[in-house]
Amino acid sequence: MMGTLEDRAAIQDIIAAYAHALDRRRWGMMDHLFHDDAQFQFGLISGGWREFVDQARGILDPCLATQHQLGQILYAFSDENTCHTETYMTAMHTVPAGYPVPEVFPDKGEVYSAVIAGRYIDRFEKRGDGDDGEWRIAHRTGVYDWREFRAVEGVDLSDLPEGSCGAHNETDPSTPVVTRLLG
Repeated sequence: MMGTLEDRAAIQDIIAAYAHALDRRRWGMMDHLFHDDAQFQFGLISGGWREFVDQARGILDPCLATQHQLGQILYAFSDENTCHTETYMTAMHTVPAGYPVPEVFPDKGEVYSAVIAGRYIDRFEKRGDGDDGEWRIAHRTGVYDWREFRAVEGVDLSDLPEGSCGAHNETDPSTPVVTRLLG
């Protein structure tokens, strides 16, 4: 079974919204991306998706910036309501001196970049009545393919013009794009 173009687009939107939610720290969006009983496993993070959000906040909120880039997605529809996907990702993290979770990123005493390449292996389920069903993540497993730490310079964006940098709140220019997912 191949799934419809609409199904694929809906699933791809969820995958992209997940990366956006992480990078813009819009944790409330996760309510619209995961089914209530969804499970999550990636490195040190595991459990229900709500536990994932709490753990992810502890890891990502201290970072000065993050950016998750998504690559190719493979789709395998089991039936009209279940789809397994594999999504390649590269995640960049600007880690500050004094980073509080050394089992994730070591405290190097200075700002550095942690780059992680891996994949999201998901089971999506479409739940709900008929055409009103919604695709959401039912189970996510993240895997690492490689990671590296890089020295960085130019991290401080304070000398850039006002309004030219992203924000972790409603002032970010992307807010109109994700309004329906903000709850």
